[in-house]
Amino acid sequence: MALDKVLVYAETEGDAASTATLEMLTKARELAGSVDAFYAGPHADAIAADLGAHGAGKVHTVDAGDALPGAPVAAAVADLVGAEGYNAVLFATTYDGRDVSGRLSVRADSPVISNAVGLALDGDALSVETVIFGGTKVVRSAFRSGSVAIVLVRPKSFPAEPSGGGAAEVVSAALPDVGAAGNPKILAKHVEELEGPKLEDADIVVSGGRGLGSADGFKLVEDLAGLLGAATGASRAIVDAGWVPYSKQVGQTGKTVKPNVYIALGISGAMQHMVGMKNSKIIIAINKDPEAPILAVADLGVVGDVHKVVPPLIEAIKAKQG
Repeated sequence: MALDKVLVYAETEGDAASTATLEMLTKARELAGSVDAFYAGPHADAIAADLGAHGAGKVHTVDAGDALPGAPVAAAVADLVGAEGYNAVLFATTYDGRDVSGRLSVRADSPVISNAVGLALDGDALSVETVIFGGTKVVRSAFRSGSVAIVLVRPKSFPAEPSGGGAAEVVSAALPDVGAAGNPKILAKHVEELEGPKLEDADIVVSGGRGLGSADGFKLVEDLAGLLGAATGASRAIVDAGWVPYSKQVGQTGKTVKPNVYIALGISGAMQHMVGMKNSKIIIAINKDPEAPILAVADLGVVGDVHKVVPPLIEAIKAKQG
């Protein structure tokens, strides 16, 4: 069996649909006979082709202008769900996704299942897989109340694969008046400056942990990443220590990555970190502790001090490239 209709909350990265949005659309095609998207923002036409190519038939759109989107957008989604009869609404685990889904939950009188890593059909119900205890246990839950299923999906849980469809039809939706809840305004936006590829989408990631010894030691990560054309990441320990910004954190409370190659320098491998990178195709770990948990999941493990192992590696790569 399949669900009748699924709605995917679409977000953008720059001028393009976010990778997480395309992943959810790809999965939604397996679950439902009809898949649509909801986009809050201007220029929906610019992403309609990409959304349609990944399975969306329509893109319902509203533009809240400079209003903080959570309250008015959740009201718009709730009205649309009621009018169109969507069985499920999928959100990416992002700041806006959390905000809108929580407010939608109240309006639709339906629970939210968060941190989903798997979606499947259980008869005529949507079954959701989530991970707990640092990713060591999987919990399966199913929506059976008959109300709309609201799910927050962890990025990188599914591949993003185009279906070959044409551009989605863009349809304007109504933006309800939510009173005082719609008063907060966005006064300014700041775009983080990136050096190298984006962490979540990089083919190669080089991450550092406490084994680097100090904030200055993170230069080893940056130097190696620069030679490999890689993104730089970090464990929570050195983010909490203030060595690097939170935007580089990989793990359960940070970003989920799924590169072709993940290189961990001085990272012991706490469960919370491995949740965010364990699905990498090839894992290379350098750690002086032979009992470090990350060595148990590594395809190639090097037992040694990163300050003795990595500098010769960097010189060898420079010599080969030069």
